[in-house]
Amino acid sequence: MTSEPSSTVEGRRGCDRAGGEPTYRFLGQVARGLNTLIGPRLWLDQHKVPASGAVLVVSNHISKYDPLVLGDYLISSGRWPRFLGKSDLWSTPVVGFFARGCRQIPVERNTIRAGDSLKAAREALDAGEMVAIYPEGTITADPETWPMTARTGAARLALETRCPVLPVGQWGANHFMPGKKLTHPRVLPRKPLLAKAGDLLDLSDLYDAPDRHQAVRVASERMMEAITRLTAELRQEQAPEDRYDIRKKQRVPKGSTSLADPDEQPPVQPGVL
Repeated sequence: MTSEPSSTVEGRRGCDRAGGEPTYRFLGQVARGLNTLIGPRLWLDQHKVPASGAVLVVSNHISKYDPLVLGDYLISSGRWPRFLGKSDLWSTPVVGFFARGCRQIPVERNTIRAGDSLKAAREALDAGEMVAIYPEGTITADPETWPMTARTGAARLALETRCPVLPVGQWGANHFMPGKKLTHPRVLPRKPLLAKAGDLLDLSDLYDAPDRHQAVRVASERMMEAITRLTAELRQEQAPEDRYDIRKKQRVPKGSTSLADPDEQPPVQPGVL
């Protein structure tokens, strides 16, 4: 961004201060306070966030800090999302306390229990809750921080539950806490934090597709294309024509990703509030 924007937070129904578990309400206020200190919050198109009912949120993963940005955006939009997060966070004293208190969903990565997280996510969606997941499965390794190719978990979840899918693009947390490793945040100068919701994705043509593997590939690509488009709008830049594949460690043409088999339990590594 060429200049620092003023804070713009639509908000509605005061849900960033009411509703949700007490621990979650407290964490939501902490996240809002921290984000306000980091820089102006530019929350766009919050009216596109469904006010109630099951919804699967898919977003790009750019920093270890960005779950607090995405969470703040969704809470300010009136919802209390349940994030999927790697299970070892639950054994971390402070983070584990908040993860349990906010009913987040642990993921046993690279184990036969990895699928349990998707089962818990399905149950949450069946109960009419909002679930947030990073389709990439980890912080992007793209040299220019664009969204990468997706793993299969988000698409499988969307097709199995047939719930609305909301793409959200975000930008700015990567300037505050860059890279995949936990590093000292770059406090100054202040960094604008931006998030923007898109239109709900229509995956209905894939629900009963005879080729399940291909349906998952197509759904994954639609998710990443929507997320990339929103991110490009926030960055005010043209997105690349190809997409980085972390397995091949290079960019590949869109639609030619090396997705794991849909029946494989994916090693998901989203952030957690």
